Amino acid sequence: MKTQFNIGNLEFSKPIVQGGMGIGISLSSLAGAVSKNGGLGVLSSVEMGCDYPNYKTNPKLADRQALEDHFKRAKEISGNRPIGLNIMVALTQYEQIVKDAVEVGVDIIFAGAGLPLTLPELTRNSATKIAPIISSKRVAKLLLKHWWRHYQVVPDAIVLEGPLAGGHLGFKNEDLTPERLLEQKLPGLIPGVLEEIKPYEDLAGRPIPLIAGGGITTAADVRETLEAGAAAVQLGSRFVATVECDAASAFKEAMLNAKQSDIEIIVSPAGLPGRAIHNHFLEEVKAGLRKPVNCPFNCIKSCDYKTSPYCIGLALMAGKRGDLANGYVFSGANAYKITEITTVESLMNELMAEIDS
Repeated sequence: MKTQFNIGNLEFSKPIVQGGMGIGISLSSLAGAVSKNGGLGVLSSVEMGCDYPNYKTNPKLADRQALEDHFKRAKEISGNRPIGLNIMVALTQYEQIVKDAVEVGVDIIFAGAGLPLTLPELTRNSATKIAPIISSKRVAKLLLKHWWRHYQVVPDAIVLEGPLAGGHLGFKNEDLTPERLLEQKLPGLIPGVLEEIKPYEDLAGRPIPLIAGGGITTAADVRETLEAGAAAVQLGSRFVATVECDAASAFKEAMLNAKQSDIEIIVSPAGLPGRAIHNHFLEEVKAGLRKPVNCPFNCIKSCDYKTSPYCIGLALMAGKRGDLANGYVFSGANAYKITEITTVESLMNELMAEIDS
């Protein structure tokens, strides 16, 4: 089986993409290490500057500086290999972050948590590649049609995130029941999306690689996903349990200690269901004890602090720092299978173990 994959002129010796995880979970240490070892490391743009001294007084400036700093550092760690940036469409500053990413020189933008309908316009005449994150054949069809009709542009790659992914999910709650999850296994979703991609590859005269993720945990999962037709796989939770991951030790340990019954679907202020590890903070959210009294960050377009169950910005910042009394851990459905913290190099070699060179 072929191991190398390309996104246009970007070449990768391993068909592994590290999912962008915020707030502050995938920054330069993790993204740089993944790219250094032959995959594609991806920074998360969500409140990147939250640890900068000027963040409280000027968060936009802090986030912009953090983007420059982390992209530069990831490039240095990787040996100047490609580095991606994940940007949530649901962010209030989405358009500005895209423009900043282009200015900084980010190699590829991954855009999800909403439909990135205007992404081609925002990146026009730049070298930055664009890859929407979709959840189904239907969404792929809609997005491909819209981009071609309005911009005569096709994606440089597409990410298909299945329902076993962590973080924000592009599914309705009724699609996330145990019965429906059995019907929507990731390999089975791939052929339908490839069917939608093919006509646009013909129109553009070039391949549009499909990257598939959500619940991928083992080398067998990687092999099965590639055999189903994906050009590469995307993983998030497995990369949290690495030495290089930018999160606090307590965040990583919460994932190591999680049992299958601890991983649950939650209500996110972003207006999307999410998958996270159950803890006391989330119990307090359900009891209505974490209602925000104001909006300190204005980070999510759809979030109204008057009706929001909690402040997701504060919760994710606390989680990233290991303060799980005031935050929580997003995770994939199979995170309970993770048993140790390893290095990025060892993990990537493990994931490639069942793929022939």
